[in-house]
Amino acid sequence: MGEKEFHDKTTVFSFFFSILVVWAHSYNGELFLGKTPQGKTVLEIESVFGDRIGQIAVPGFFLLSAYLFYRNFGWNKLFPKWRSRLQSVLLPYFLWNGIYYLGYVIGSRLPLISKAMGKGKIPVAPDIFFDALLNYRYLHTFWYMKQLILMIMLAPLFYLFLKQIWSGLLFLTLIFFWIWTARDVFPYLNEDAMFYYSSGAFLALHGRQLEKPAGRKRFLAGIILTGIALGNLYLTNQYFLPGTTVAYRLLMILGLWLLAGDKLPFGVRPWMACNFFLYAVHFAVIRLINKSFALVLPPVFVVSLLLYLLMPAVVVGVSYGLSLILRQWAPGLWRALNGGR
Repeated sequence: MGEKEFHDKTTVFSFFFSILVVWAHSYNGELFLGKTPQGKTVLEIESVFGDRIGQIAVPGFFLLSAYLFYRNFGWNKLFPKWRSRLQSVLLPYFLWNGIYYLGYVIGSRLPLISKAMGKGKIPVAPDIFFDALLNYRYLHTFWYMKQLILMIMLAPLFYLFLKQIWSGLLFLTLIFFWIWTARDVFPYLNEDAMFYYSSGAFLALHGRQLEKPAGRKRFLAGIILTGIALGNLYLTNQYFLPGTTVAYRLLMILGLWLLAGDKLPFGVRPWMACNFFLYAVHFAVIRLINKSFALVLPPVFVVSLLLYLLMPAVVVGVSYGLSLILRQWAPGLWRALNGGR
């Protein structure tokens, strides 16, 4: 697989994960139908997309982010990698947290928007503002970004363990053990996130065969991994074991990567290439659409479910339209908000 094919494939997978994130945050059964049998049925259907399929999305982001950071990594690459992440991760994290706080402050003072938001009047104070910047108070989906920032800061420490195969496998095994026993060992760090990120780093350092041209062996390996992943999903649904949950997510992502071809028949479309921007705006777009439509549309089963299924297309359309406007009229702001991508 050449460089172009590899980067095209990572773009398409990031887009796929973005679609799953939208479904994971678009539940609307109770909002439209209340706590009724119909509302429960809608939620059960939506959970297939949001809870089962959709739960590989953020782990996929961690895997891809780590893989790209540690690909061709060495000590001489550490500071250049850190510098690039200042623009692509840290700056957008603060900008988007500030924008969402400002949006909530303004929206909470506008009658119609405030009713849809349902948060009351958001106070304006320096301590609340800085708390929003640092701790994603008004952009809850950015918990992923904060964890990613912490992982990037710890990159030298991870590299010490992961640069050798056996020490890397031991490191991953210990993290998996802590997850299985449901112990919160590391302060401020999410053990699941660390496992996915470390797995991506390990694969970048020792598993570059993932980038080899597609063939029968790779396809067979993809089928096997996907099958084992589904077995872990079954165990998770039956017994809710933390270890089988992370195993399902990790193995499903790897299985899908191996099953996917190197040259995608439809190519990479422009609206697939602004996934970070889509991730940043999707939460506000979903809440606004769901709550606004619930106020004006009849509480009908089909309406609720159809809106849920179409939500990814709506969010992609809105985010891509906004990206075109920003690129045309405020290119500097666009680069900052999209992390220079």
